Amino acid sequence: MTSPTSSDSSDYRSPLLGRPGAAEAQGTDAAVDSAGVAWHYGDPLGEQRAAHSGLIVVDRSHRKVLRVTGPDAAHFLNNLLSQKLDDAAPGFAAATLDLDIQGRILHHADVLRTDDAFYLDLPASQASTFLDFLQKMVFWSQVEVAEADLAVLTLLGDAAPPAVAAHASRDVPWGGVPRRDLLVERASLAETVAALESAGARLAGLMAFTAERVRALEPEKAADLDDKSIPHEIPSWIGRDDLPGAVHLEKGCYRGQETVARVENLGRSPRVLVMLQLDGSAPEDPVPGAEITGPAGGRALGRLGTVVHDCDFGPIGLALVRRNALEGQQLSIGPTAVMVDPSSLPREKGEQAGRAAVNRLRGH
Repeated sequence: MTSPTSSDSSDYRSPLLGRPGAAEAQGTDAAVDSAGVAWHYGDPLGEQRAAHSGLIVVDRSHRKVLRVTGPDAAHFLNNLLSQKLDDAAPGFAAATLDLDIQGRILHHADVLRTDDAFYLDLPASQASTFLDFLQKMVFWSQVEVAEADLAVLTLLGDAAPPAVAAHASRDVPWGGVPRRDLLVERASLAETVAALESAGARLAGLMAFTAERVRALEPEKAADLDDKSIPHEIPSWIGRDDLPGAVHLEKGCYRGQETVARVENLGRSPRVLVMLQLDGSAPEDPVPGAEITGPAGGRALGRLGTVVHDCDFGPIGLALVRRNALEGQQLSIGPTAVMVDPSSLPREKGEQAGRAAVNRLRGH
């Protein structure tokens, strides 16, 4: 029988939900992956603000962690996923994607390489299909793929993370405040959090993490993407310079690579992920999944994803917006006026090499 606190259960409840003030996500907040952990502990905006003056610890134990081991683990994962993992050294941390043959995103996971394994964590709603896919692809490879009884804790803030016992840890390169993820034995989750609090970290709910995730332009698949989403819609997921992103542009074949290469070399994605500033005077926040249009309605120009209240900006959200609607247009979601945050606009990388070659052949 499954334990009520097991990550195998759809009714998972973190032991930290017993803390005073713990509140679960309600209404539109529940559109993000939040079931089973605290959305806040009574002071949501203060909890997020503490990340900008100290250190917070966020319970993300509702996620599932997969472990891939064996002599062929690195090449096995490298052949299936978008990240270059065949030569990943212990300590390597990044994201990775599983794509379909058209290059559309099926699964998004964070990955960590240790001395003896790869760990991939992702929302519980994606875990069973991802685990099934990986296990079916083992064939003759010397690989074992299984769920690990580990929980994810995330530290956010400028203060140095304290040293506490953890199975593994990774520093996450993203566009927000400094972030470190800890993988801890699920049975010692509460004990580890207590040790972090004793060392000066403040316990914060998932709302604080979600606000920082929106600021960092880090989407969540179920809330922010749809069944047509491709990697280039999220510019930070394309590995460039020293940032590994989720897609390595110079690795061998994997399912969906043709779409990645074509967009990288010849064009741009029609949509791109941006952060929206929402009108805080509206009586209700718009619903994730709502259409973004011009001020008088009409043709859909984008799709709203995560909506969250931020300690500095008020209501903000992530959205996939058509590139031709990013500048010079007033946007709205029903009666709510919205504005694309200028800092979230993609930085164009100039003419693609493939497009330049085509233009040269055409004499342009």
